[in-house]
Amino acid sequence: MLFNPPVLPGIDPAAKLLCYYFSRILGVYGIGANNKYTNDTTNEEILVNILRKILITFTSLAMLGTGSLQAATPSNTFVMAKDIADIITMDPAEVFELTTGEIIANIYDRIMMFEPEDLQNLVGGVTESWDVSKDGKTITFKIRSGQKFHSGNPVRAEDVAWSLQRVVKLNKTPAFIITQFGWNAENVDELVKAIDDSHVQITITEDFSPGLVLNAMSAGIASVVDKELVMSHEKDGDLGYEWLKSRSAGSGAFSLKTWKANEIVTLEANPNYRHGAPGMKRVILRHVSEPSSQRLLLEKADVDMARNLTPDQVKGVQSNDDIAIDGNPKGTIVYMAANAGHPILGKTEVVQAIRHLVDYDAMANSFLAGQFVVHQAFWPGGLWAALETIPYKQDVAKARSLLTAAGHADGFEITIHTLTNSPFPEIAQAVQSDLAKGGIKVNIVTLEGKTLWPKYRAREHEIILARWSPDYVDPHSNADAFAHNPDNRLEAKLTGVLAWRNAWADDASNALAVKARNELDLDKRKQQYLELQEMLQKKGPFIIMFQQNEQVARRKTLQGFVSGSNFDLVFYRNVTKK
Repeated sequence: MLFNPPVLPGIDPAAKLLCYYFSRILGVYGIGANNKYTNDTTNEEILVNILRKILITFTSLAMLGTGSLQAATPSNTFVMAKDIADIITMDPAEVFELTTGEIIANIYDRIMMFEPEDLQNLVGGVTESWDVSKDGKTITFKIRSGQKFHSGNPVRAEDVAWSLQRVVKLNKTPAFIITQFGWNAENVDELVKAIDDSHVQITITEDFSPGLVLNAMSAGIASVVDKELVMSHEKDGDLGYEWLKSRSAGSGAFSLKTWKANEIVTLEANPNYRHGAPGMKRVILRHVSEPSSQRLLLEKADVDMARNLTPDQVKGVQSNDDIAIDGNPKGTIVYMAANAGHPILGKTEVVQAIRHLVDYDAMANSFLAGQFVVHQAFWPGGLWAALETIPYKQDVAKARSLLTAAGHADGFEITIHTLTNSPFPEIAQAVQSDLAKGGIKVNIVTLEGKTLWPKYRAREHEIILARWSPDYVDPHSNADAFAHNPDNRLEAKLTGVLAWRNAWADDASNALAVKARNELDLDKRKQQYLELQEMLQKKGPFIIMFQQNEQVARRKTLQGFVSGSNFDLVFYRNVTKK
């Protein structure tokens, strides 16, 4: 049914008229008759959503065609174009999305931190020092004096303890990062507490290395929240949850000024930050979902940075003398895994042969276009205790020798399951060609994640091509998934453990994973994780191939943006313009 021109707030009359004509055209084709929206969504609402997206793109293109209204962004403001549609909450007790993870890293100081000046070394955030008991079960933190929240309230030991207690009691998705230490709603007030005005004491009930616990205290859920401010907005015992979902209460380099879903996030600098005032007075994350629109805005200097360009678009701006491309290795790794319950793939020599057949460099230097780098260990490069060696390159002769030793000189046929979205089908096709050189015939099946992951968790695959990211910045996060399978029985259903999903368990690997997890000496612990990664490069079901390399395009006038290996190690406070 055709209708009168819709009311679109913030869009001028000419655009509204354009909306009307689009609506008549779309109405002829019955847009809304069979759509992805709920049954109670009207055609008008559907069209408004569609047309708003059209108009945003149209407006960007029009501005670029007639000349931008501003020659450059303000000198004291950092403006980035980014797809920020994943934002659902600003509460650090709940945040587990990529965009919000980096936002709260700039709003809140955490108990422990990896600072942008040195992403390799863990240091105190709101804490200046800490002591570990001889048994490793109790850690006492001393809080830095003189710190203030954005509200002006002092940062107290009480705020630090309450922030952790709040995470456990709310029990949102990321709470597992600290509840694994034996904390629950009933015991957390006793196990996590302020013992005086400047000291907080935490006690764990499980056998974990204090190093692991300290690393977990650098996760987003260890953000220190202004208790007095948040509790002044508590309703029905929610610990201020509804209020904090769309606001901030931190002591970090920036505070949240504005969040409009799928439109914009604005951060204001904290002039009293403990490291000094940030270089920019404000930071704006502008929601631009289309990479092509991001590129156009960057080229016209309407934004300082584009965060989501495709490889082709990166190539397209490389010749622009005003634009620089930065590569930032991220924590996401791409791997293949062979089901060890398979009669052929369960043989160590066969998996080794596959490792030697893959031409990693050919992919990294062609269609992956710099957005992935070769990486062959389960813990991402750039993080503490990462193994950076690359032991495998394509060696067909070596692979054929291993296949012969395994009794498969004539090869075999196998199926690779992977995701439908790029670059996974492309990687699978390249692997298909590589394995053919060893006589292995590969069939490829692509599935959406909602279908692929249940299949993987049920051990119904032969080879899977997938991705993995750490939940927090400690090697235990990935070692527990790749190297530790304490119960390989099908009925154990350890579906969060990648080793279990691939029906692989190894006594030596299990023992070393537990030893490293529990080790008190940080230097020894680091060496144990390096040894464990090297072990899994030689045995086990995994063929680890790549690590994501985030390519960021920026105006050369902007300097100092830091994007570390994990999604929440992105920092704005050192950004300057020249």
